[in-house]
Amino acid sequence: MKRRNFLQSTALSALGATSLISTKSWASSPEINQREPLKNRIHHSVCQWCFGDLPWEELLTSLVEMGVGAIDLVGPEHWPLLKKYNIHCSMCNGAEISLTKGWNNPTYHKQLIENYTKMIPLVAEAGYTNLICFSGNRDGMSDTEGLAHCVTGLKKILPLAEKHGVVIQMELFNQQDHPDYMCDHSDWGIDLCVALGSEHFKLLFDIYHMQIQEGDIIRRIRENHRYFGHYHTAGVPGRHEIDETQELNYPAIMHEILQTGYQGYVAQEYIPRREPRMQVLYESIKRCDV
Repeated sequence: MKRRNFLQSTALSALGATSLISTKSWASSPEINQREPLKNRIHHSVCQWCFGDLPWEELLTSLVEMGVGAIDLVGPEHWPLLKKYNIHCSMCNGAEISLTKGWNNPTYHKQLIENYTKMIPLVAEAGYTNLICFSGNRDGMSDTEGLAHCVTGLKKILPLAEKHGVVIQMELFNQQDHPDYMCDHSDWGIDLCVALGSEHFKLLFDIYHMQIQEGDIIRRIRENHRYFGHYHTAGVPGRHEIDETQELNYPAIMHEILQTGYQGYVAQEYIPRREPRMQVLYESIKRCDV
């Protein structure tokens, strides 16, 4: 996906090649070997694209060492490797066209319907549940018109998703990072959920994006959690690690998510900037491990 490739290259440029430290140091670190086990009341996941420069097996080995059982935004070509390490794919991708070309534009419906019709059975056969989708950009279209087009297109694939137990999840983005993206407010996404009327369509509530776009994170989760099927995290500002340099109170947010009875995954989706990256990832996860 263009967004993920762009963010990955930006992160690597900022770090510089000499600052990259292999995750092989993770397992031999005394600090890690003496770590407290995760409570795992929150089911933790990590977005692979954020660490896309690391060899797959190094990353997966590190997740196993941490006690993290899932990874986000992985397509079918890598699912056999996940199974080798007993790592669940908590959000599948590979059916979308792009972030900007989505369900709000009927021009793309034929291709999207074909893509999702092929992918939904594969997700189910692999034992996974969630499959990501995107609204697309407005391109001069009104939000009302775009929502209607989303309903028309998504209704063509939802019976198949329901048959296979797959949940289609549309991600919310902010306008600062993704100008012109249509699904940029939780209210618009909720209206789409209501119009579709299926438990197999949910919103991927990205806490980082929605803090920038609309704020009031805890109240929105409290009042609208039934429409949220998955969560992403990152520090605000900057989309970096969850630490003392950012403004969101993630322990309080995680407590609220638990209070809703949520049983799904919360995935770390931040751009790493501090070393050693796997140790910092573990610290970010610990802040969410309430």
